[in-house]
Order: sequence, then structure tokens, then C-alpha cells
Amino acid sequence: MHDLTLRPLPTLLRPLANKFYRSHRSPMRAQADDVVWVAQQGELLAALCLRQLDEGYWLTRLFVAPAQRRQGLAARLLNAACESSQAPVWLLCHPDLCDFYATHGFAPCSAPPSFVAERLARYQRNKPLLAMVRHHPTAADQWLSDTHR
Repeated sequence: MHDLTLRPLPTLLRPLANKFYRSHRSPMRAQADDVVWVAQQGELLAALCLRQLDEGYWLTRLFVAPAQRRQGLAARLLNAACESSQAPVWLLCHPDLCDFYATHGFAPCSAPPSFVAERLARYQRNKPLLAMVRHHPTAADQWLSDTHR
């Protein structure tokens, strides 16, 4: 049995993520500018994409294989990717998913960066979506947190 690995895929292995998405009949595809994070235990179990912005990162395409759902994989992968980013992480989600993302440090935001705001305006024409952000703690924030435990 393989141990669970959470990691960014090397660029040359990005086609494995797209094969994973296709194998589950998902329309999602990693783009050339994306850093693809995966949960892997021999085979790919989950994936997400992070795209660098001037203001941080944009998170998209979080997908967990149906047989692996409700086991905490999405949360573990999300946390690993966000913690490694060292910057704010932005996403768009359906209102039904706000509680899930809030549990993992995301909060609704009314003024996302222009890159995210443009997509939010375009996508909201067809479906309800909200912008959320997870701020990476600064060294000062971490020190305050550690000293008040």
C-alpha cells in the first residue's frame, strides 16, 4: 500500500492531471499557467490548480475521484496547496460550497483582484457564484498566534 502524497506535479507530468479529469468524465483541464497539485496514493485521487496572480493565487479545478470522496482528501489537498503558496488564494464557488471553504480558512470577499472579478462577473451571468479568499498569515500574525496560545 502506498502512502498518501500531496504535492505539486512537475510540469512534464501535467498531462497526468488532465488524464485524471478525463477518466472521471470531468470537463476540467489544467492550463499551461497552472501549478497542478495532486493527492496521490499510487494513482491520482484528487487534483486542483493554482494560477499565480499579481495579488496571490487563483484556485480552480478542485476535483476528488468519486470513490474517494468524504474522506477529507479535498481538505488535505486544499490546505497543502494554500499553505505552500505564501500568498492570498482566491477562488470562485457556488454558494452551497461556502461553508466547506470557510472551514478551511476562506472568507467571502467583495473586492477580488481584477483577474478574479472579471471572471466572477462573466460566470455570474449563468450561475450563482461567490468570490472567496484565504489570506496567508504573515510572520507577525504567526508570532501573535503562537504567543497567545
